[in-house]
Amino acid sequence: MQIDKSQFLSTYQVQNEYLNQTNKSGNKTTTGMSFQEILNQKTSETQATKEVKFSKHATSRLEDRNITLTENQLERLNEGTNKASEKGINESLVLVDDLAFIVNIKNSTVITAMDQKETNENIFTNIDGAVII
Repeated sequence: MQIDKSQFLSTYQVQNEYLNQTNKSGNKTTTGMSFQEILNQKTSETQATKEVKFSKHATSRLEDRNITLTENQLERLNEGTNKASEKGINESLVLVDDLAFIVNIKNSTVITAMDQKETNENIFTNIDGAVII
């Protein structure tokens, strides 16, 4: 049996075919960036736009304790969460003014919230980092 080599593409031809594709307008679809550069760019874009969510428990605690967040405080909470993420923290205490939040950084979810009256013992468990904003 004889194999016709002309029907198979070399790795160089496959690379050129897939990496140098052009879209219908004639523009290249690739930017010539390395995989690591693209990954870093996408990761930083995701982290920059990530906003915290509030768990059912945290929402309940905010209501029970009559805590309302201003827009500025919410922005600072997001900023603190992003900083904790950059440092590799998993469960963080984020302090904003006289408010304390325990945040699951991976999910960007506030687990619980309390004000200064509730933190009179100043003991926080199950965290691996703290951010003071």
